[in-house]
Amino acid sequence: MTTAALIIFIYFFIFFVIGTIIKNNGVVDIGWGIGFVVVAWLLLILRFPPSFTRLTITLLITVWGVRLFMHILRRNKGKPEDFRYVAFRKAWGKWLVPRAFLQIYMLQGLFMFLISMPVILTGGILTNTVLYTVGLWVFVFGIAFEAIGDAQLAAFLRDPANKGQLMTVGLWHYTRHPNYFGEATIWWGIFLIALSGGVSWWAIISPITITFLLLFVSGVPLLEKSMKNRPGYAEYAKQTSIFFPWFPKKTSQNAKEV
Repeated sequence: MTTAALIIFIYFFIFFVIGTIIKNNGVVDIGWGIGFVVVAWLLLILRFPPSFTRLTITLLITVWGVRLFMHILRRNKGKPEDFRYVAFRKAWGKWLVPRAFLQIYMLQGLFMFLISMPVILTGGILTNTVLYTVGLWVFVFGIAFEAIGDAQLAAFLRDPANKGQLMTVGLWHYTRHPNYFGEATIWWGIFLIALSGGVSWWAIISPITITFLLLFVSGVPLLEKSMKNRPGYAEYAKQTSIFFPWFPKKTSQNAKEV
């Protein structure tokens, strides 16, 4: 655990330096996904030869992390600092640098440490093929759900006719946050795979942490707050599940679909 903690500390310290120099703490979002890839591969190399489950988890995290990195990089390229970090910059004033170090970079480092538990805790030989198979399919379902959701939203936003309209079609017809649901599902799959290789049940802190963050801290609440005053969103929220996909409820007025 000490080695993993040190890797994560150094990783986020580098991003802290970069973010401070360019005056854009939004770089931490770009580094989030790829950071898990760095941790997974370094631990894999340090613990060579790897177990089958550890190798599987490392490869799956690589697929997820690289996809997320590319997605956020394309989304943020050429854009100013995210509104969340702009608000912090204004609120923290002269204490910006130390507070950014602790409350942005090191806090995300702590979360990365907790979520990386299936990788950090040593796994042995595959002992439960059923659990391994279930975990693999849960991961595949999660990353497909997340990727399809991101692609559908990107296509929707590219169409000028949809400017100012709500995204209520595709996966958004069944959940208001398909990408967040997909991300949480991914880590439950990784946990099951780790469990199939003998990793301690303590590793469950990984999917619990990411699900909690997405549902109650940095994911759903922030997006819901930014969207709540948009025309039609109240009705859309009444009929559409906030997180877990489900069939829409029938209401007196449907949210506008484009």
